[in-house]
Amino acid sequence: MEDTRELIEKYALQNAVKYKAAPNAGAVMGKLMGEHPELRARAKEVSPLVKEVLAEIEKTSPEEWQKRLEAIAPELIVELSIKKEPDKGLPALDGAEKGVVMRFAPNPNGPPTLGSARGIIVNSEYVKKYGGKFIIRFDDTDPVKKRPMPEAYGWYLEDCNWLDAKPDLVITASERIDRYYPIAEELIRRGGAYVCACPQAVFKEHKDKGIPCEHRDQSIDQNLELWKQMLDGRLAEGQAVLRVKTDMSHKDPAIRDWPAFRIVTTPHPLVGDKYRVWPLLDFESAVEDHLLGTTHILRGKDLADSGSRQRYLYQY
Repeated sequence: MEDTRELIEKYALQNAVKYKAAPNAGAVMGKLMGEHPELRARAKEVSPLVKEVLAEIEKTSPEEWQKRLEAIAPELIVELSIKKEPDKGLPALDGAEKGVVMRFAPNPNGPPTLGSARGIIVNSEYVKKYGGKFIIRFDDTDPVKKRPMPEAYGWYLEDCNWLDAKPDLVITASERIDRYYPIAEELIRRGGAYVCACPQAVFKEHKDKGIPCEHRDQSIDQNLELWKQMLDGRLAEGQAVLRVKTDMSHKDPAIRDWPAFRIVTTPHPLVGDKYRVWPLLDFESAVEDHLLGTTHILRGKDLADSGSRQRYLYQY
């Protein structure tokens, strides 16, 4: 225990010299356990010893603390004189050494915000740091609830130029719907999706209870035929959605059999009525990230569930 006592004395004296006050037991114990994790298993045995050493130090003066520390651990005096500079710049990205493909993916249903500027800058700066490609991708596949503003596309690109974050590539999802349909069909063929005709309220009840709906066990051929009916107009808006098979017993109801496509007959501001079956964001975003070779995705907490949902697509 003598070696441990010496360690306690050194750290206690350093704490006392640093703050010009009697050493703090909690700080000394924390330093001791942090620097010597092998002592953690003996914490109950060490704690009384800390109190004993601190009591002895408290009986001496600040001048004596300084002299004693200089005598037994001069390196700790030096340590106090070194100012630790906080880390500056962007945190490192794992696996980015060979370059990155980063994207900022706004829905252009309104003007850019300060939050948009932050997303543009951070993604662009990572590309500048590691080399690679910075993509602006307009996730504009909701012609109704988040209806895009035609002017907003240009506003985002103007902001990118103003922020010195000119994109290497600009993608507009609404112009690439034809790329998503074959992927949806392949997902059905692999048993990873089904056409659900449940009214929204009915499916919500199933989802909340973790109970599969009656359409979940339809055959692949049945789902392919219903998918064709969604595309060719034999099924009307609101009559069916294509759902991704996940886990209906998942602890988070938001993950359970989420919708990938729905029928929307409202014309889109850019492509008009060219399409009647539109992907929801989680499907479109997952597919585009794969097609574009996105290496790193920066998400806010509000989109944390998206990654969990999209993993089911990648597994299929």
